Amino acid sequence: MSDTASSPKTNAKVIGLAVAGAVGGFLFGFDSSVVNGAVDAVQGDFTLSATLIGLAVASALIGCAIGAYFAGRIADRWGRIPAMLVGSVLFLASAIGAGLAFGVWDLVVWRVIGGLGIGIASVIAPAYIAEISPKALRGRLASLQQLAITVGIFAALLSDTLFADAAGKANATFWFGLEAWRWMFLAGAVPAVIYGVIAIALPESPRFLVLKKRDADVKRIFARIWPNEDVDKAISSIRKAIEEDEQSSKKGALRGTALGLKPIIWVGIVLSIFQQFVGINVIFYYSTTLWRSVGFQEKDSFTISVITSVTNIVVTFIAIALVDKVGRRPILLVGSAGMTVSLATMAIAFSQAHFTSSGTPSLPGAWGPVALVAANVFVVSFGASWGPIVWVLLGEMFPTRIRARALGIAAAAQWIANFIVTITFPPLASVSLVLTYGLYALMALLSFLFVSRFIPETKGMSLEDANGLKSHRQTVRDRQKVAA
Repeated sequence: MSDTASSPKTNAKVIGLAVAGAVGGFLFGFDSSVVNGAVDAVQGDFTLSATLIGLAVASALIGCAIGAYFAGRIADRWGRIPAMLVGSVLFLASAIGAGLAFGVWDLVVWRVIGGLGIGIASVIAPAYIAEISPKALRGRLASLQQLAITVGIFAALLSDTLFADAAGKANATFWFGLEAWRWMFLAGAVPAVIYGVIAIALPESPRFLVLKKRDADVKRIFARIWPNEDVDKAISSIRKAIEEDEQSSKKGALRGTALGLKPIIWVGIVLSIFQQFVGINVIFYYSTTLWRSVGFQEKDSFTISVITSVTNIVVTFIAIALVDKVGRRPILLVGSAGMTVSLATMAIAFSQAHFTSSGTPSLPGAWGPVALVAANVFVVSFGASWGPIVWVLLGEMFPTRIRARALGIAAAAQWIANFIVTITFPPLASVSLVLTYGLYALMALLSFLFVSRFIPETKGMSLEDANGLKSHRQTVRDRQKVAA
């Protein structure tokens, strides 16, 4: 596709659509972290063991994995916009149900329902943004998904803090006789409604419409978002890519020779798993509880969590600024190195902990601040690299015909990995925080090795050229030949 699509007028329209599409990421981040401020209150009100509170926190992730897996099928059959609307309705139901839950199992069910909606949104947002973005902007616009996630995390932690402070503490009675932690969940109804309204106003993905042979609709949308583009040429390029995908992938089948799936899908799955196995969501799900356990008061712990979420937002802008200049691969490698060092430092810090009579760890002297700084360095390393860049790659690496389904499988793997990390953290932490953060540091190191071996650079490719692992490697070899 021509670079004329990157004119300022066109950029403004496409950026507006990408920002709107990324609102699904806001729901993703909000739902992921809203439970942070409610953990201790829920555990106290329902008298839960470490395993049960881990299930209550992680239950949404079960729904997320299922929702992500089926999102591609919904999107490929009915379109990206209808899939967004389904996600909005499910999340709205969950926010209300979780806020009015009468027991832990009731809460778990509503969290799973919300997870279905978030899983759908987590797949549709990067796919939609990639499919409406010109190649010159695609990396930066795809990074908006992660930026929206970080803003959602901040909004959730901030609202948790405001409700807890206004009521006195998270389990204190607040408006209409409901505890503050219930209002933390109920607040999710607001972004759910906004997401649904925005989805109704968005145009359908041009590539989905080409797939369904709705060329007249495609031309109208291209005239709106890429007015300087050669529309017929763009449609022809998309259709050619789809036809090639059909021939090479047996009409869009996901099966391949590598353990039943195509190699490119396995690359997406492993990327997604590593993004979670470094333990990033432990910081955002359990940070309030974690900092209380090492000596900070509840109010201070809430404040630290909010500051961490702000840091996460700020560093995401670094990735947005660099992704189309530096490239995907170098950013991932630097991020992996930073995460490895910071997580190892946290493990060392917790090795110095003393235990109180109640069995909770306490970090002596400077080790508390060291752990706090290391945790924020970890957030910076992740937020400027693996947070946004994985979503960029997942949005662009799969062939058009299987993109939504393949992205759904990769996202489902991400949610399953997230679930494993989330549900195992409380029992692992009760055994040894040194072991816990040591394992996360090992995962960060392995992620560096994986990127070094399997992830080529896709900066500057059109979406059609970036389709598939073979295409990635062939393009890299072609560039090397030209350079030589």
